[in-house]
Amino acid sequence: MIGSILVLDDDTAIRTVVAQSLRRAGYDVMTVATLAELDVQLAIKLPDVLISDVVLPDGNGLDRVARLTAEHPALPVIVLSAQNTLSTAVRATEVGAYDYLPKPFDLDALSRAVQGALARRQGAPFESVDAEDSALPLIGRSPAMQDVYRVIARVVSNDLTVLISGESGTGKELVARAIHDLGTRRRSPFVALNMAAIPRELIEAELFGHERGAFTGAQARSAGRFEQAAGGTLFLDEIGDMPMEAQTRLLRVLQSGEFTTVGGARTIRADVRIVAATNRELAQLVSGGQFREDLFYRLNVVPVTLPALRARRQDIALLARHFLDKAAESGLPRKQLDPAAIVALENYDWPGNVRELENIMRRIAVLSRDERIGADEVRAMLGGNATAAVFEGDPGIEAAVRARLERLAREEPAALDDGSLYDRIIGEVERPLIEAMLARHGQNQLRAARALGINRNTLRKRLDMLGIDPAAGGRPRLTSVERLDSVF
Repeated sequence: MIGSILVLDDDTAIRTVVAQSLRRAGYDVMTVATLAELDVQLAIKLPDVLISDVVLPDGNGLDRVARLTAEHPALPVIVLSAQNTLSTAVRATEVGAYDYLPKPFDLDALSRAVQGALARRQGAPFESVDAEDSALPLIGRSPAMQDVYRVIARVVSNDLTVLISGESGTGKELVARAIHDLGTRRRSPFVALNMAAIPRELIEAELFGHERGAFTGAQARSAGRFEQAAGGTLFLDEIGDMPMEAQTRLLRVLQSGEFTTVGGARTIRADVRIVAATNRELAQLVSGGQFREDLFYRLNVVPVTLPALRARRQDIALLARHFLDKAAESGLPRKQLDPAAIVALENYDWPGNVRELENIMRRIAVLSRDERIGADEVRAMLGGNATAAVFEGDPGIEAAVRARLERLAREEPAALDDGSLYDRIIGEVERPLIEAMLARHGQNQLRAARALGINRNTLRKRLDMLGIDPAAGGRPRLTSVERLDSVF
């Protein structure tokens, strides 16, 4: 057997189907139906992977997962749940679950998640996004994205209007699709309309449709986007570019819930959820008289702000690998990134955000001759401005830390993964800081500690740990052997 799997689910059919599927794949599978049965089985043997439901007859599976991951950090847990909301996914991540799959789930997706969990437990390198929920369009586990997930989770169960803001390329349409796909309207159409791409004189006809002969060239009746999206979601992208006259009609529809086609007299009920997006500051447009204030408040019921990619650098490696995998699935050569290449990507400022990263990964897949991509090739693909772009306007300390990471990735790539990185970097920053403050205050530890915002005992501990001798002007302490060497 290639791994032992314990399945916890109170649904007999799910336990049977999952167990049969995993056994066919060669795994040793045990099943239990309650938390009490889980405790009995865990006392006998700890599995390689635990698959757990959330709602169980004798308690909440996520609460138990939190305890298990605290007690057994190396145990990967895959959470299954019929509560298909991002809040459940976020909660699963918070309690330390390896992966989350909403029910009904695909057995192949579950199999991939089990493979990834076993690979992580065995220390295999992470080169894919198998751990990401394949049913969700959003990728990223940074704190900035967790905030986005929490907002989405609160709106998927209702029809409140959502306004998504963020720079171009941050994935605003993906958020709109997530709201639709996880909501009650998911079986009805998702219709997107880019307001900036439509001639001003045609916007109303695009939104509300037109009757035959309504204007020159209207040879037949045409349904607008409101009708096309009936029962579903209408995504209005770049809403800040909507002309004033169209804003007035849209406001009227949002207020009354009804509209008429251009050239028509029949009232049609607007059965859609509105999700709008903009890369402009609508509040400033309102102040400048370029956007209706009453429409702004109608749209801004639930605001969602998407972070720029430079504000979620922790997600860059995951996104890059995801895009390389997508490129390979479309027939392009499969590529991998070495640690120095990932650091180079993380050091770039990404003015085009996630869209630019996806384009760069596809370019690498097409143009690179090597299967494994290094930092030099990444910089070349970025036009040679990778270092300058991220350091421009940055504080010196931030630039220095990033440069140090990039050098480590080139010279000691293992240092990025061996668990020593935090202490190493903090130590390199802390030493000159303490030495400088001691020098500034004449080696007086009390005044230096007060300036640093720490107490004197903490400073003394740091001096001992770093080997700094205030009596020697902040220079490292010498051992007895070193003192003898200095004499001779």
